[in-house]
Amino acid sequence: MTVGAETQITDLTINDHACLTFGEHEELLDLTTAFVRDGLAEGQRVVWLAEEPTRGLAELGRRGVVAQEATAAGRMKVMACQDGLLDGQAFTVEHATRWLHGQIARTAREGYPGLRVALDMSWALQPVSGIEQLPAFEEEIAATLSGGSAAVLCQYDRERFDPVTLASVSGYHTRTVAAATYHHDALLRICRQYAPPGIRLAGQIDRSAEGALRLALSETIRVDGDITVNMAELSFIDLYCARMIIDAARSLPTPRRAVLHCSPATHTRFLLLGASAMPGISLVTAHDG
Repeated sequence: MTVGAETQITDLTINDHACLTFGEHEELLDLTTAFVRDGLAEGQRVVWLAEEPTRGLAELGRRGVVAQEATAAGRMKVMACQDGLLDGQAFTVEHATRWLHGQIARTAREGYPGLRVALDMSWALQPVSGIEQLPAFEEEIAATLSGGSAAVLCQYDRERFDPVTLASVSGYHTRTVAAATYHHDALLRICRQYAPPGIRLAGQIDRSAEGALRLALSETIRVDGDITVNMAELSFIDLYCARMIIDAARSLPTPRRAVLHCSPATHTRFLLLGASAMPGISLVTAHDG
């Protein structure tokens, strides 16, 4: 049975003030890419304040976003968190809100129908003065977005932020976003992947997770276009589950294709099952990108 997020990342629209909590960096990159991709597709201007801007820009391109072209055209900007929200080594609500207002004004001035801003809040984990003003800033964001033409996605690592901080900011958000999860325990995580569309598996999987895997695959193949089964972080898969994935991939009608993105540990299993020679299936390893 699917354990869904309150809101899917693909449901976000203008005026949304969403709180994304993530537990893995891969999850952050996947959900942010979908947020950016959908904004660009709607003709909006997009800004991402990231912990690692260079890597973030590269990941957008790797996941199918025309990142370099959008950046060159001025439609998108990926920058460091401190370049927008911080004044040196200090955080103030006034400085951060002024930056956001400036981005909204620039977006309107340049004729875009709206603005999407992704804010990686990892800067708040650093030795910066004024951290206690973080809830007040979230409140200001909510007030700014009311009746406007912008959406903001605030990103919090639930493994690094303490529960008190997360609770103090949650009430100011209109939406809560996380990856839709089909299975999650100490050994295995199966969740939806948004960019590129498909599912992601991490850990170890055997027939005991058959029901969750079957549901995830059945929902995935119902979407339009090609799909990806991301197993880059999967260290073991048994024969039964590998065959289930191959069968689902082979069921896609032409010209749709399935990309099986394997870890080095699982690539051999699919190779021995002949996946690399099957029409409509692309078998790649994690280091191939």
